[in-house]
Amino acid sequence: MPARPTGLTKGRYCARLADSAGDIQAAQALRYRCFVDARGGGLDGDPFDAACQHVLVEDRKSGALVCCFRLLPLENGACIGKSYSAQYYDLSGLRNFTGPMVELGRFCIAPDVHDPDILRVAWGAITRFVDDDGVEMLFGCSSFQGTDAAVYLDAFAMLKERHLAPKRWLPQIKAPNVVRFAQKLRAAPDRRQAQLGMPPLLRTYLLMGGWVSDHAVVDTDLNTLHVFTGLEIKAVPPGRARLLRAVAG
Repeated sequence: MPARPTGLTKGRYCARLADSAGDIQAAQALRYRCFVDARGGGLDGDPFDAACQHVLVEDRKSGALVCCFRLLPLENGACIGKSYSAQYYDLSGLRNFTGPMVELGRFCIAPDVHDPDILRVAWGAITRFVDDDGVEMLFGCSSFQGTDAAVYLDAFAMLKERHLAPKRWLPQIKAPNVVRFAQKLRAAPDRRQAQLGMPPLLRTYLLMGGWVSDHAVVDTDLNTLHVFTGLEIKAVPPGRARLLRAVAG
């Protein structure tokens, strides 16, 4: 059983593992607000929920759920076909990855809350999980809100210029509707606009040495564009690893 990122408290927020059906429903309700309809009123669930561990980040003062995500541990790359991401990407290159992996999925922060400490606490919980379970690769889908690729041209141009996956791990196209930004984009990115267009989760991945697929999948069900994102733990810069472990500790 992988280690559980429970009891992680930093300032106003704490991260804990869901331990009841009610906890999972609360996470699904927040996901619905973030991915389906900001007014709420529904649950975002899928068959992968039953196989995952769900992490909740809560406001200690109000008790409100402000962030959630799920973690799917895999023994190694031979199990990559069991992942959520494998529905949308041909991940055959990653089958040769020999170390433990974990898929980070359905990451979301309440749309009416804007506090960078939430993301820090979430990454502290992820770091604790990765360290305690000896994970060697973290991966998942990083989502851009909406399906209009034109809004994110600078962000995609920066991904093409700086952050494409190593050839040996590069995901191939599987989904029927994709944006092949690595082929189409030619102009240099406006770096400020690129940063503004990047989802916070993806920005953090990239700061740690993460990489992305050369195309984005158009997901009309969740009204997002998403790129496959991978991070080999050994690639995390030592200084950033120390900062993350300070939060995780």
